[in-house]
Amino acid sequence: MGCSHYSERVEKVELPHLKVNGVEIAEDALARELQYHPAASHGEALAAACRALIVRQLLLQRAEALGLVALCEEGEAEEEALIRQLLEREVVVPQADEASCRTWFEANPGRLIGPWRMSLRHVLLACAPDDLDSRAQLRETAEALIVELREHPQRFAEKAMRFSDCPSRDDGGELGWIEPGQTVAEFEKRLLRREPGLLEMPLESRYGLHVVELLEREGGEPLSYEEARPQIAMHLQTQVLQRAIGQYIGVLAGEAEIEGFEFAGADSPLVQ
Repeated sequence: MGCSHYSERVEKVELPHLKVNGVEIAEDALARELQYHPAASHGEALAAACRALIVRQLLLQRAEALGLVALCEEGEAEEEALIRQLLEREVVVPQADEASCRTWFEANPGRLIGPWRMSLRHVLLACAPDDLDSRAQLRETAEALIVELREHPQRFAEKAMRFSDCPSRDDGGELGWIEPGQTVAEFEKRLLRREPGLLEMPLESRYGLHVVELLEREGGEPLSYEEARPQIAMHLQTQVLQRAIGQYIGVLAGEAEIEGFEFAGADSPLVQ
């Protein structure tokens, strides 16, 4: 959401006067921060923005107390550099050990897979994510297309050129070879475990309803433990680091005088 959207909402709601150890957080800073916290309600967005600015202030005050001097990496702002250096100094996390990695691997069979690519074609019936009535109608259209294509698979290109809202319609709906990250997660989740063929149900994504035929898939086999271990270790390390940073922020908050907001713990490790 853009700044103007939140500005309209901010004008209608009084912003809290935030202070951290006597240091005031300006209302215009809070108004700007709101744009980075889209939420279902203004209250949720405001709470997230308050928390983020308080966490940032706590960390910067601690960095100043320790006398840290910002050593900026390429493209890094001074405050971000101070926060990074502070966390690197104060939050020490042990490396994931062999037993932890193997336990995770055994508890998540087949979750990590090797490189893959897939070839597919589709018919997109475009619709906004929140237009539920239109989506219901388009689902009926998509299901009817699937029934017809089961009986006449040779008509797929014809149907794509006639009905699809995707530019691929000019190529009969063909998207060519797709690799990880080149399409929406909804496609990857539904198609990676499937054999080639026409999906029996429409695939729903943020863009609308898709009639999809998986033409071919290569790779995507589950990794062995030895192949998966580096990814597992990084995943576990990230989880432990997030918990450790959350606890560290909680300690700083517990020792601080915070006005204008009830700061109950820290769920998010870093300022958003």
